[in-house]
Amino acid sequence: MNWMQRMMMGRYGGDQMGIGILILSMVINFVPFWPARIVSILLLAWAVFRMFSRNIARRRMENEKFLRVWYPVKNFFVRLFKRRPDAKTHKHFRCPKCRQELRVPRGKGKIVITCPKCGTKMTKRT
Repeated sequence: MNWMQRMMMGRYGGDQMGIGILILSMVINFVPFWPARIVSILLLAWAVFRMFSRNIARRRMENEKFLRVWYPVKNFFVRLFKRRPDAKTHKHFRCPKCRQELRVPRGKGKIVITCPKCGTKMTKRT
């Protein structure tokens, strides 16, 4: 194992973008169309190239750009599935001032909701 550590010294290694490229490569590999297999192999080669690259600053900037796009997409789905289990018992609102997500119980009629973060009051029907 010592030889692997010596070989990777000064190289970039794996990151979130590399993992995303590998997962995309595996998904495309299951498409039953032969050009898709070529794309899958090219993506795999790109991920390996990034992993063994010595240009660490450039790879770090690429990963930052990827994360700026990835986190809003990921957070959208996390919020979507986080709300799902209590959809029958609670309703979700956003504060118009600070965009804080507020959760209130359903079936209480028209109520005044106070944002705990900024103190803004709003009247909503639950």
